[in-house]
Amino acid sequence: MNWEGVDAISDGVFGSACGQTPVGQRNPLQTINTSRQEMANRPIEVNGKPLSVHKATVDPVFSAKTVLASDAWDYIDLWLRRSHEEEARFFWEQARQFAAATRELPKESSPLTAYYCMLNCAKALLLVKKQAFTDQHGITGSSTGSKCHIKNEQVVFKSSGILPGLCRWLGEVANGETYTLCDILYNLVYIHRAFNLSLPSRPELFVPIKQPRIVRSMKTDEAWFCTDLERAYASLNTVNRLDPGFERDLGIPDTFTVRSKKRFKWSSNKKAESLQRYVVYHQSIRRHLAYIKGDSRLWYIKRGDGPDGYIPRSSLTLSFAAMHRLSELARYAPDRLAGHFEGRYNWLLSDFIATAPTQFVDNISSEMTGFEFMPPQRAS
Repeated sequence: MNWEGVDAISDGVFGSACGQTPVGQRNPLQTINTSRQEMANRPIEVNGKPLSVHKATVDPVFSAKTVLASDAWDYIDLWLRRSHEEEARFFWEQARQFAAATRELPKESSPLTAYYCMLNCAKALLLVKKQAFTDQHGITGSSTGSKCHIKNEQVVFKSSGILPGLCRWLGEVANGETYTLCDILYNLVYIHRAFNLSLPSRPELFVPIKQPRIVRSMKTDEAWFCTDLERAYASLNTVNRLDPGFERDLGIPDTFTVRSKKRFKWSSNKKAESLQRYVVYHQSIRRHLAYIKGDSRLWYIKRGDGPDGYIPRSSLTLSFAAMHRLSELARYAPDRLAGHFEGRYNWLLSDFIATAPTQFVDNISSEMTGFEFMPPQRAS
């Protein structure tokens, strides 16, 4: 397919934020060598499967098979038992009970049990990973103004406690940063469609991608991440709004492929060492990517041009923070929480409360074990 002239396609996708390259801003194509021979690459395979990105950010096991399970609760319980992690197993089982209670409670009270589900999952992860943390939650919230608006709900990341421990494990900072509930929800990929329909003035933050993969040069040991953009997003407007570490690969004319400028060394005759180098490389790439738990692998690349409300954090820490604030409202200001449900963000908040625990548990399960979990009927 010829992709020339496709730049205008995404104007309706990103709205007014996706005009032409601003004057004075470097066009990412200017640094690309267009030699087809130099751009030639081939996929890397591990255990007969193409090497790709992984749900786990920190310690992914790329050689492991996908775990086929309807949900991860029983598998993780068995895994913890075999690993002799009894304290973590206690918190995991309690988290399972909180999750079950959340499904039975109305949205006015379910944030309480949903948050404690997340809290205990985070404790289990930190115990397994031998990360030091205090019993404090490490987060606090407050309301500003009398109007019930998600922009008026604030969350503060403290420097010690369970959330800061989770942040440090994921390579994030926690030292008094303050965010609004509105901005936190904006940065969660699994409710991004609901957010955009609720607040259409905000530009889309996540770009759907296809076939994320790791490839290596046909001539050298250099390897890198690349992925294809969905046709509706296949434009230089999109590329210009990604992190500067990404660029279009002009050596692949049949698809609109974006690649990382950063490289790592892959030696076929030293696969174990190469995989260790990829684990380090993967963590730097993974912070720009997000996925949605589902029947298929749904990956997205996050904009990196810093639009208003952009937060450079993972879905794990942001989900934890948002649910904590809603749980505070459910406990200490139920009338204010009811006011939120009576307003224009009822659907957005309801969707978050219903979806977040499942997404969080799936993410924590991968971080804890290094494995990926998929439903049996559609796993690949």
